[in-house]
Amino acid sequence: MTTPLLTTKLYIPPVRPGWVPRSHLIARLDVGLHRKLTLISAPAGSGKTTLASAWLSQRRTAAGEGEPAPRGVAWLSLDSGDSDPARFFTYLAAALSSVDASLAHGIRPLLQAPHLPPIPSLVATLVNDLAAYGAPLVVALDDYQTVDDLAIHEALGLLVEHLPPNVHLVLITRHDPPLPLPRLRARGQVTEIRQHDLVFSGDEAARFLNESMGLGLAPDDVALLEARTEG
Repeated sequence: MTTPLLTTKLYIPPVRPGWVPRSHLIARLDVGLHRKLTLISAPAGSGKTTLASAWLSQRRTAAGEGEPAPRGVAWLSLDSGDSDPARFFTYLAAALSSVDASLAHGIRPLLQAPHLPPIPSLVATLVNDLAAYGAPLVVALDDYQTVDDLAIHEALGLLVEHLPPNVHLVLITRHDPPLPLPRLRARGQVTEIRQHDLVFSGDEAARFLNESMGLGLAPDDVALLEARTEG
């Protein structure tokens, strides 16, 4: 791939000022780190990316007492142009290299070849790179709903199946990806955050409206707005 990469796609989005902490959701996400996959699936505007960026920004910094150890985070914000296996894997390799160059040591030469190798070969090489790295790592793919290439879905399915224990995959999407989710659920290998999880509680709604938005609403008005907007 000769087109210059947009390095801004590799940055964890900053948490917006006035963000309402979601400590109960952060705790659920932390617990899920021992599983293979976290799926944050909800419609646009639900706060998926905000939650993930706040969580992962915490996880890659020094842990507090009782919190998980710090982890490297490879973040990739996807768009419709990434529904091409060569482009997708090139950006994924760049995201991994932003954590440590050794994370893409094996797969990078394959991506520079005149023809892309078969998907199973790419995934096997990537898995070997991740396993050789050894340190705790989170790989986060935001806006995964923009990917519509079956080869990429196949690759992600293989990757999840063979992830080494030091690596955790996070998919942030507006709808469920075509992955073997029932099998992952049956094996206890996936944590799921959905729209009903992301809605504000009464206290969170009050903090958002009165502290973040500065509206100074009375409790009855907060309750009315919460009910009308369904959190």
